[in-house]
Amino acid sequence: MTTAPPLATAQPEADSAVAAARIDLQGAVNVRDIGGYRTYDGEKVKPGKAIRGDSLEKLTAADVQKLASLQVQTVIDLRTPGEVQFAGADKPIPGARQVARPIDDTGLFQQMLAVIQTRDPQKQEEALGNGKAEQIMLNMYTTFISRQESRAAFGQTIKDLANTDKATLYHCTAGKDRTGWLTYVLLRAVGVPEGTARQDYLLSNQYRAASDAALRQQLKQAGVMQNPDLLIPLQEVRDAYLNAAVEKMRQDYGDLGKYLTQGLGLDGGTILKLRRNLVT
Repeated sequence: MTTAPPLATAQPEADSAVAAARIDLQGAVNVRDIGGYRTYDGEKVKPGKAIRGDSLEKLTAADVQKLASLQVQTVIDLRTPGEVQFAGADKPIPGARQVARPIDDTGLFQQMLAVIQTRDPQKQEEALGNGKAEQIMLNMYTTFISRQESRAAFGQTIKDLANTDKATLYHCTAGKDRTGWLTYVLLRAVGVPEGTARQDYLLSNQYRAASDAALRQQLKQAGVMQNPDLLIPLQEVRDAYLNAAVEKMRQDYGDLGKYLTQGLGLDGGTILKLRRNLVT
């Protein structure tokens, strides 16, 4: 598994911010407060504003209490109805409004499930081997930009973050792709350097490594997959995946600023409010 390199060289105080950001829970492995990152002008993203995560259906009572203590006001679930039906609804956080805002994963979850359930090594190899799993991921990332419904959901979530002074938690299933792209855009929009936003994106590999490896081991022991390593490209985040979205953004909009305004429907006032709320 890839792990994110330290940020100390470029951002002197970012290392400790990254280490402190993870919210340690028993029922979710990739939940973290994105506060602490430095912006170009030396300001810092405030903690207690934006929390990114993976799905919350397995939270323990202690986990729920911990998130409630962070005064989470809104939980935005980016999973598709099919993902929610399979895994279960989020455990409710006392005091938090729950919002279903599905972003299409281009059928990735259902496709992965169907391939695993064939229990056929040859079919699994044909579906995921020889770079096919990577291509599935690259295709999905470009749809974050190309699909109007996805852009609307990303844009609305950023508007929500601009218009509340309380903590908002947003998540998908693994907390790495839809959540990862949203967080990358959010950090860039408030002035966090690209390299720092990218390192935050790559941290999912570090936080998910143990649970992802455990899942592959379970599938092998159960005789469901002879070669569960075929799943690694689907389980990881990679520079190439993020680059695919960034390149599509440049092709369609020219730069981040135009993507925010023309693609996500954010006006200058909302972007200013977002920065004031999250940073200054």
